[in-house]
Amino acid sequence: MILLTKRNGEKFLLNHLQVACIEMIPECKVVMMNRDYYLVRETADEIIHKIADYNAKVMDVHREITIVDRR
Repeated sequence: MILLTKRNGEKFLLNHLQVACIEMIPECKVVMMNRDYYLVRETADEIIHKIADYNAKVMDVHREITIVDRR
């Protein structure tokens, strides 16, 4: 989940796995797989960066859990 800001200033969490596309129509329009959409204050680059950071954190947690000390 990533934290985004609606145009009215309201913050919300978005499941990035359900994003179909991001349209840049001067503001950013995040279109979901079910065709709902959100107009957000963040730029497309900021959204992509947030998704990449979240995925990196998930992978680090997974790697830490799967490392087994076999001494």
